[in-house]
Amino acid sequence: MQSMTLDTWDEDVRERYDPNRTKDQFRQYNDDTPAVVREFYRQNHARQTLGFVLAKQREYGSLNHAEMGIWEAMEKLDTLVDDSDPDTSLSQIEHNLQTAEAIRRDGHPRWMILTGFIHDLGKMLCFYGEPQWAVVGDTFPVGCAWSPKIVYAEFFADNPDRQRPELQTAYGIYSPACGLRNVHLSWGHDEYMYLVARDYLPEPAQYMIRYHSCYPVHREGAYQHLLDDHDREMLKWVEKFNPYDLYSKSDSRPPLNELRPWYEDLVAEFFPAKIRW
Repeated sequence: MQSMTLDTWDEDVRERYDPNRTKDQFRQYNDDTPAVVREFYRQNHARQTLGFVLAKQREYGSLNHAEMGIWEAMEKLDTLVDDSDPDTSLSQIEHNLQTAEAIRRDGHPRWMILTGFIHDLGKMLCFYGEPQWAVVGDTFPVGCAWSPKIVYAEFFADNPDRQRPELQTAYGIYSPACGLRNVHLSWGHDEYMYLVARDYLPEPAQYMIRYHSCYPVHREGAYQHLLDDHDREMLKWVEKFNPYDLYSKSDSRPPLNELRPWYEDLVAEFFPAKIRW
């Protein structure tokens, strides 16, 4: 799927974002959801197999695709619009700043502000030729039965793993309370950015980045049989982070030029000038 251009931003924002919406009107996936979002999830759910996920983990786990700084990556993302998101069509740098500024206004630690700023940078995958269905959208466990709480779960009817009975039980290839670290999630920007940033950030930040799109777990309460006690403690940080990611979305563009010096200092506090991607 092709990402939108700058010329279509304003029109699409008017269609997909109403600033008068309440919190319970975000993440509405139904017959009124834009066709581009439904098509995204149809492709995502049909193609995110266990084999696909394992192959992508091998392909990107060595972090040998690029060396660049955080700001260089951020600027590359500035023309990408996420086709899976029905709530905003602003650029990624603007969404990242909205999230980080909301966290900053509430007086949270600097590492958490930074996490808000970089949490979506794994969408760099789009620039390596990955289609959006392999980059964005909600994530979910593969290798076991899909929860009906996953958005558009009916689209899993076309996933080849449905024909593998060993992957269609509650535990599948996993064991009780094995912990999320031992569970393979659908491949996308969360897991990729976790791999890129994990050596530089505290563990709560790692959880925020790695699982912020895993709504079936942290919002819907699915897959509790796979979690361990450490997950339950760490997921409290994801739950704290999620409202900033979701409810900060608006069509009001943050003043990038004014904010950039402050965020350059913040990035330099945690990251070297260049990192591996």
